[in-house]
Amino acid sequence: MSLDVEKQLLEERKVKALEKISRSLDSFVLWFEEIDKEEWNERIQYYLAEFLSRSPEISKDIEELPKKDA
Repeated sequence: MSLDVEKQLLEERKVKALEKISRSLDSFVLWFEEIDKEEWNERIQYYLAEFLSRSPEISKDIEELPKKDA
């Protein structure tokens, strides 16, 4: 198989993968828009806190943000 054909196949696989990710993300966004946010408020806060605690780079960036005066 020539190098050009391999590159073309790889590009097609990339496009298909991105399309699949896009469809999944679109489905997730639609689900998120439809949920009762008042009922899910505490649960969403919990999952977001868990996500942030397991993501050291994100946690570090958030800790370095300037504090807002309330």
